[in-house]
Amino acid sequence: MKTPAIASKYINTLPVLFSCVILSLVVYFQQWQAYFAPLILGVIAGGLVDLDNGLTGKLQNLFYTLLAFTISSLAVQLTIEHFVWLTIAFTLLAFIFTFLGAVGTRFRTISFGTLAVAVYTTLTHTPNAPFYLNTVFILLGTLLYSGMALLMHLLFPNRPVQDKVAHAYEQLAHYLNTKAELFDPDEAQHLDKHPLRLAMANSQVNTAFNQVRSTLFYRMRGQHRHLRTARMLRYYFIAQDIHERISSSHVEYQLLAEQMQHSDLIFRINRLLRLQAAAAQQFSKSLRNNVPYNKDNKLIRATQGVAQSWQHYQQTHPEQGDIEPYRIKRLIDNISRVSHQFAHLSNTHTEDIDFKSEQSRLQSPEKMDYKSISGSLKNHFTLQSPIFRHAVRMSVIVLFCCVIIQLIAKLHLENNDLSLGFWILLTAVFVCQPNYSATKTRLKQRIIGTVSGVLLGSVLPLIALDLSHKLAIASIATILFFYFRSNKHSYATFFITIQALMGFSIMGMDVTGFFLPRTLDTLIGTSIAGFATYYLWADWKYTSLEKNTQQAIQANAAYLNAIIEEFKNGITDNVRYRIARLNSHDKAAALSSILSNMSSEADKHGQRLQDGLTLLKLNYTLNSYISALGAYRDKIHNNSFMPQFYTIADQIADLLQNLSHLKSSVFQAAYQNIQNQLDQLYQQTSDHQNANLWQQLKMISELIPNYYQKQQAINQQEHESETNSNTE
Repeated sequence: MKTPAIASKYINTLPVLFSCVILSLVVYFQQWQAYFAPLILGVIAGGLVDLDNGLTGKLQNLFYTLLAFTISSLAVQLTIEHFVWLTIAFTLLAFIFTFLGAVGTRFRTISFGTLAVAVYTTLTHTPNAPFYLNTVFILLGTLLYSGMALLMHLLFPNRPVQDKVAHAYEQLAHYLNTKAELFDPDEAQHLDKHPLRLAMANSQVNTAFNQVRSTLFYRMRGQHRHLRTARMLRYYFIAQDIHERISSSHVEYQLLAEQMQHSDLIFRINRLLRLQAAAAQQFSKSLRNNVPYNKDNKLIRATQGVAQSWQHYQQTHPEQGDIEPYRIKRLIDNISRVSHQFAHLSNTHTEDIDFKSEQSRLQSPEKMDYKSISGSLKNHFTLQSPIFRHAVRMSVIVLFCCVIIQLIAKLHLENNDLSLGFWILLTAVFVCQPNYSATKTRLKQRIIGTVSGVLLGSVLPLIALDLSHKLAIASIATILFFYFRSNKHSYATFFITIQALMGFSIMGMDVTGFFLPRTLDTLIGTSIAGFATYYLWADWKYTSLEKNTQQAIQANAAYLNAIIEEFKNGITDNVRYRIARLNSHDKAAALSSILSNMSSEADKHGQRLQDGLTLLKLNYTLNSYISALGAYRDKIHNNSFMPQFYTIADQIADLLQNLSHLKSSVFQAAYQNIQNQLDQLYQQTSDHQNANLWQQLKMISELIPNYYQKQQAINQQEHESETNSNTE
């Protein structure tokens, strides 16, 4: 069945739309106003933990979700009349379920929803009702949403995959446009900051690729693989190949721009990259609109034009510039190969995909066996783990909020039975994020959204609204919350606040006087979350640039080793090679993310941040040089040169692997030995193909001293910082 071209962001709102419609009809005709709040909050909780997965995976998620929600809600229901036990229960729930997020994305998502359900249970508690009734209605709401989500999955099984592949090509288009800026002769003297921009763009591409890989993995676990899934897998592999080729560096771009500043060749290369970016964008649109992609003849002509311009350049510039002609030729061949890959995208033939082959295997996003789970929890049971720190921080926040709530109850400051101050806890739980930068952003958005929502929500009951109107407003607000929650948190908070006030109004509560207390609750809750994230095990005190840069360069060393294995055994593109390439980009993205967080608090990091940004640029350049070696895999032919090449390449990989642990004298001796061998190899090389390989190794090796120097500087800074902290 060919499904309509509906974007995933709209498909994702359909389950909550149908759930709200069904729920509103039941409440209206059965007069279940008293049960509306737990039912709708159950729907919201179900939506918060919904994950893209295959049918079997969704059923497994539902089982874990219902089990966790039941434990959380009943624990609160059974202790809510005894505040000391309630505080203990909340604190344990906060720590245990937040820490379970170390297992993987599934448990991290379910754990957050579980903590939200615990707070929802207090907000909808009815003292005179049976202890299990509130829990049952919350679970019924979750089941209703989950049933609608399963129905949408059956109707649109492949649409999420298609949209994620489309997003990956959008990010690839952005990366291509960023890369094109290197081929601008007028900006040759201003390219020093460009590697940092490329590194950031590369991180976005890598994130999009990981999302595609995870989605495809879950679709391919079962025995039946849809033809469209096979096609998306093929598009994913083509995108990976394009990315590897376009991220590779064969020349010094500043030298190239200076050498060709009066030639049309560099402008043609720039235009070709722009057209390739446009092709990636067009392919993304064709996937989103579910229409065939037609190859761009302009791109084909531009590729031919670059080749012809290169021939003309060689004829009119017989003298050799700073960059050898064979290196420029290899650069042009590599970019031209990208154009051919875009041409292949118009071919829908997928019979060449063998799901059982090594080439079509995908790495599992997370392992769910007992050994892997227990190992993950054990490894994260330390303050060095951001997940453990966040779990401890969340439990402290919950404990402090419960104390404040008890104080409010003792002083009778809250005369309404709505929450007895639990809105403070709800705000703190939703605002607190693993790092201070994200918490600060969420804090501002939460205050703006809540104050606006409470202001409007408190006024709405003054209008003559009957039950049907209130149900409609609450349903629309819930739908808009889910629509905006992933990208506009302030809007999402605004609509969920209106939904909450309408829900309590439906239950018969007077919400006209809620503006001041709910605003005060929000300010208290956000202040607690902000204070805790800033002062309790602040993330910048545990940000180890030394460890992350070490992991990044070791991942590059493993990537280099994987390429050498491909040279020796021929191109296989097996899962081991793709994992090595993926890890090199993942570690670079992790380093980029850490430095991005540090940049928001630049005054706290000083020179360490500047050295980190320099290392990020060096790491990206190193990865691009290694990727260029990967692009040579189809050009290798066995000769007497290769054994020497393998020997030196292995030595470089070993040096990179152990770089952070080497003393200066040992490093200098090892590096000088490599350089001597490279010089000797160059003197013995006459074939241009071999010279290309030699040149790439030399470009890689020339980066190592700068990398070693910055790495040692960061190591020294972190050691001094740790010494000062211990002294204090």
